[in-house]
Amino acid sequence: MFHLEEQWRLLSPEERLKCRQTDLKPLIDQFWAWCEQAAPAPKSRLGVALTYALNQRQMLNRVLEFGEIDLSNNASERNMKSFVIGRKNWLFATSPKGAEANAIWMTIVETAKANGLDPRTYIERLLHELSQLPTSPTREQAESYSPWNQYLKPSKQEIA
Repeated sequence: MFHLEEQWRLLSPEERLKCRQTDLKPLIDQFWAWCEQAAPAPKSRLGVALTYALNQRQMLNRVLEFGEIDLSNNASERNMKSFVIGRKNWLFATSPKGAEANAIWMTIVETAKANGLDPRTYIERLLHELSQLPTSPTREQAESYSPWNQYLKPSKQEIA
């Protein structure tokens, strides 16, 4: 499965979805059939692994519905490393609201990084430009500031 995904890495999401439907779906179906017929001892390593896999079946099958998502969560795991490294810093959140603020902040930073943006520049842009929007912006106005849309829209300073 991973070998196929590597071959499709540079395809558009639409093309990748077509390849997944024709080439990956039969492999995934075969994997689930094997999982269902296997009969390991429930507490054995294989039994625990199969139970876990079967419990994640719906999530794994999502890869067959969307060409945009990755087969593995390795990128997410790598991005979480900064949280693990900084976990002692989170002790200073001092409250659930502080922890929630940290989570929001880190989500903005990591999402900017994942979309190839400099987090500082992106956040400065958000702080400057979002304050110029109406009190109740439209969905389209708000979404235009998502990090994955930033390459489409130059900042007001870049236009001037």
